[in-house]
Amino acid sequence: MSLASKVASGSRVTLEKALQSVLGSKPPASLSDKSGNLYQVLSRQPRDGVGATVFQTRWTGKNIVGSHWEVSRVRIKGHGEHGKAWGFLTWKGKRVSEREERIPGGLKYTWARGVSGPKPKATKHTVTPIAPLPENAAQTAEAVA
Repeated sequence: MSLASKVASGSRVTLEKALQSVLGSKPPASLSDKSGNLYQVLSRQPRDGVGATVFQTRWTGKNIVGSHWEVSRVRIKGHGEHGKAWGFLTWKGKRVSEREERIPGGLKYTWARGVSGPKPKATKHTVTPIAPLPENAAQTAEAVA
């Protein structure tokens, strides 16, 4: 049954299923919400990301908190993989850019939407040793089997 006939018959069709029928089993990277290069992240946003805030994911690993670029102008090339972007830099909570400037490292680093946050704390995993079974427990297990 085609998508059009499902809609005509009154069947409920979700957006996800409609897109899947048009695009195939795996949606293109342009519809993904993952991090990527700057232009991939921006091309997934309305108006190609103008007005969005983005940050380099490596900033989180370096404990650089409260830093981001506010995108003011974008020129996307190709299928959202390349381009140029301009914006205003906020570094550690203070706006550094007095005027619009080109955002560097668009292809070089991994970018994500939002503002850089604190580095996730490492969880300490402890291994508790397992005490050996008493000798009579092993004999009981053999008797049961």
